[in-house]
Amino acid sequence: MIMIAVSALITLTLVLLFGVPYLDFMKKKMYGQYIREEVQKLHAGKNKTPTTGGVFIVVSIITGSLIALFMAQELTTRAIIVLMTLIFYMFTGFEDDIKKIKGKQNEGLSPRAKLALQIVVSMLPSFYLIFQHQAQLTFFGLNIELGYLYPLFAVFMIVGSSNALNLTDGLDGLAAGCSFFAFLACALICKIGGYNDIAIISIAASAASLGFLYFNKNPAKIFMGDTGSLALGGMLATVAIMGKFELWLIPIAIIFISETLSVMIQVTSFKLTGKRVFKMSPIHHHFELCDWKEKKIVYVFCAISAIGGIIAVWGFLVQTLSGGG
Repeated sequence: MIMIAVSALITLTLVLLFGVPYLDFMKKKMYGQYIREEVQKLHAGKNKTPTTGGVFIVVSIITGSLIALFMAQELTTRAIIVLMTLIFYMFTGFEDDIKKIKGKQNEGLSPRAKLALQIVVSMLPSFYLIFQHQAQLTFFGLNIELGYLYPLFAVFMIVGSSNALNLTDGLDGLAAGCSFFAFLACALICKIGGYNDIAIISIAASAASLGFLYFNKNPAKIFMGDTGSLALGGMLATVAIMGKFELWLIPIAIIFISETLSVMIQVTSFKLTGKRVFKMSPIHHHFELCDWKEKKIVYVFCAISAIGGIIAVWGFLVQTLSGGG
């Protein structure tokens, strides 16, 4: 438990320390986010706000995690794979962000190229668990053995989570705030389940998200960009997979899932009927057009994320105590 606290403290400190010079560098170089055309009226003042803040989020998570893992003598293969997934997803997002900056628009990597990179990276943790003979899902005593179908399930989870968090990153503090609660829940579940190595990494991600809020709260000084959102989203599902609480990710990531579903519903409805279900998707933009203030949306969504995390931790604890874990 001490090393978990050490991981959180080191990571939080590093985010706050790294953020200042990184922000200054981005301002000097004029590397800013270009807001997509559909939301220009809502977020006109945010155009060219510095982006790629995910770089110092990820660097802080890796540094804080490694220090605590070494001190706790918990640097396992499992932990290394989680951190490698985080790094590779960061590079995928960074390449996407750089293309947007250079092109001076909101279009980066092509959807196919981005998806291909995400799938390739997600295969690492997916096949690791196959080799470890951990290709089953457990929920209150129910064991579902997926066998060689598990990699497909895991890839779907990781890629889906990465894109879901990316969709959520549309308001100041929203993605970071929800990530704070999501990774905090993951850390507690991993600790309960005996995965101390993954708990150390999860709490580092939670602390990094909290620290990033200092720079990203409304009005945001910097965005995490795809660099941060793809990395944190991919890592979130990877943690759930490696910690063997896959199904409990549903309440933990309830906001990220809702954002994704809103886009899917909107696109499907428009293609089939020519009508839109929401005023705009992802759903946080719908509430903006319903005259909700940006801060209100962020507070409400973060509160829901916190409740989802509490439900997941409580449920997993009951499952473990009842012998179903």
